[in-house]
Amino acid sequence: MQARQARIEAALDRVLPGAEIAPQRLHEAMRYAVLGGGKRIRPLLAYAGGEATGAPLEAVDQVGTAVELIHVYSLVHDDLPCMDDDVLRRGKPTVHVQFDEATALLVGDSLQSLAFGVLAGMSLPDAAIQVDMLARLATAAGSRGMAGGQAVDLDSLGKALSLPELEFMHVHKTGALIRASVLLGAQCGTALDTARMEALDRYAKCIGLAFQVVDDVLDATASTATLGKTAGKDANDNKPTYVSVLGVEAARKFAGELLDEALSSLDKLAGQGERLAQLGRFIVTREF
Repeated sequence: MQARQARIEAALDRVLPGAEIAPQRLHEAMRYAVLGGGKRIRPLLAYAGGEATGAPLEAVDQVGTAVELIHVYSLVHDDLPCMDDDVLRRGKPTVHVQFDEATALLVGDSLQSLAFGVLAGMSLPDAAIQVDMLARLATAAGSRGMAGGQAVDLDSLGKALSLPELEFMHVHKTGALIRASVLLGAQCGTALDTARMEALDRYAKCIGLAFQVVDDVLDATASTATLGKTAGKDANDNKPTYVSVLGVEAARKFAGELLDEALSSLDKLAGQGERLAQLGRFIVTREF
């Protein structure tokens, strides 16, 4: 993990414009948002997906960079006063607090476009696969994925959601980009047959949902210092979460069930999914 985290940090540093390049304030804010923080879970999953198909690291570097840029853009916008109105992210002031709201908006816009530029700039032997990868990332980030899930989330404040409604929201808001990370990494290597690709997709869907369940538990049980963001904010904002619907212990049990289902899906990969299994266990047992 540490080696891959260092690798993706270096890749992000390379693609981000230098803070001395005009417009300097925007580029400084982009680098502030992206560098020096976060667990890089999505790039790690991309690397693990690539490992399962023998993908070259250099190709997965670009996929990992693209998905992390999309993720960070979503965090910058999510923290804005018009969304979750948060002041702390990854242990430091959010972008709109450190700079200003207009700059934060432009940071998110710029990171999103940079992500697609990185993916479009890859040199894959099959152009059709690369186009499919671009479409996959676009769907994961848009109204049928992350942005759509965020819209449901904002519309659900103060409402009681059923478990299926909550799952729909988080399969889109959090799960879509995690799912895309695994599959995009895998697409950088040898093509999988339909059965193994479906198994990989099932793993990614279960782990994406488990990630959110654990996030909800941590928001309710961990401290702000541990999380690097404001703890207890979901409850304070009257947001429906897996903890509010199931309770802490039942939510933990559900995350374990999702992990079991994810791991069983990897059986079809015939030993090529061990790194994915390790990351799945890390995601569900993490404490921050």
